[in-house]
Amino acid sequence: MTNETLLIPNWKTRDWYSAQNNSLSKPVADWLLEEDSMTRRCERYCHKVTVQPLFEGYVSATSLGKEQPELPVDKRYWVREVFLFGDTIPWIWARTVVPEKTLSGPEQQLIKLGDTPLGRYLFSQAALERDYIQVSLQDSLWGRRSRLRLSGKPLLLTEIFLPSSPLY
Repeated sequence: MTNETLLIPNWKTRDWYSAQNNSLSKPVADWLLEEDSMTRRCERYCHKVTVQPLFEGYVSATSLGKEQPELPVDKRYWVREVFLFGDTIPWIWARTVVPEKTLSGPEQQLIKLGDTPLGRYLFSQAALERDYIQVSLQDSLWGRRSRLRLSGKPLLLTEIFLPSSPLY
């Protein structure tokens, strides 16, 4: 991984929009509307995908901001923020927000991922559904946000594509 200081993209003030195929260029839509694992997608463009965790822990609902309306009310939420690298190049900053109620049964594994890409876990589960994909363009960086459900239990995944990402 790179030793340079990586800046976390602005995610708190982004406005998110319903993804419309006709409002995005074909190459951008191809990436942002990917229904399969973004980890798998990135693996097609490099030798090795790795993850560098930045933060993992519980936060209160008040720290969620614009994410809160997308998830059910809960006492606290598990948050995981990471950089995803293609080989040693930072391609994606990602943030996963999981209501504590989602973390029952096998879904407790979500808090034990460490440096394992989220996509490797999520897309190996039979009971995974995606409610929607929303998109955003801010500071010249594309992003997407999805509400996913594991066994019917929700989580919110935000992915912001960094300048060195193959999306560009």
